[in-house]
Amino acid sequence: MCYHYSLSKKQEEIMRMIQAEWEAPFEPIYHSVGFNYPTMPVITFEYPGRVQRYQWGLMPHWVKSVSEADQIRTQTLNAKAETLFEKPAFRSYVNNRCIVLADGFFEWMEFKKKKYPHYVQLKGGELFGFAGLYAHWTDKETGELMRTFTVITTEANPFMSRIHNIKKRMPVILNRDQWSKWLNPSLSKEQMQHMLTPCSDEAMQAHTISKLITTRGVDTNVPELHHQFDYPELHSGEQFSLFDA
Repeated sequence: MCYHYSLSKKQEEIMRMIQAEWEAPFEPIYHSVGFNYPTMPVITFEYPGRVQRYQWGLMPHWVKSVSEADQIRTQTLNAKAETLFEKPAFRSYVNNRCIVLADGFFEWMEFKKKKYPHYVQLKGGELFGFAGLYAHWTDKETGELMRTFTVITTEANPFMSRIHNIKKRMPVILNRDQWSKWLNPSLSKEQMQHMLTPCSDEAMQAHTISKLITTRGVDTNVPELHHQFDYPELHSGEQFSLFDA
């Protein structure tokens, strides 16, 4: 699954890459945690030339209250590609497609009942987008409009299967040349399903990082979080090592 990711590039740099207007100023995010329901940069099919701010954790229109929404959002941070057209929380929004801007994400490898965090990117640290869906929800008590999104996941490719080696899932990663197709309103169900597949192993890179990422009481939204940290036990010959690959 995908509950932690980054968009650590500066706004000016991203603007040069995608030539889009920004709804609001943006500061680099080194570690975004889904369970905090952060507001993150997203491009929707309605406004493909604008980067907007949407809150992570999709809230369907049929949610009745904030308390109900808070219960649902923990289950709608991700949407499985395999059941996208079946689940009530997502099937109404398959045409509300969006690009969730990112330049890396975090997953954990399990080895001898211990978990080792990894930072995963496209090679060269390239900007990419998660395939996402979005929904608008209005609080009937306050009239507040909430703009929300979910990240679509799929089965892991062999590279990610070695890292996320228990659940073997990964987010759907779209290169920039795929964005316009994903945002095309006329995209068919079959075309969508064809796009909701793992990216190639050859496109990806990763390294282990320190357990700062799960340390309580400290700020994990810092550049140091991305620094490589070595775990000698992963080089023991008993377990796949990214550094030996």
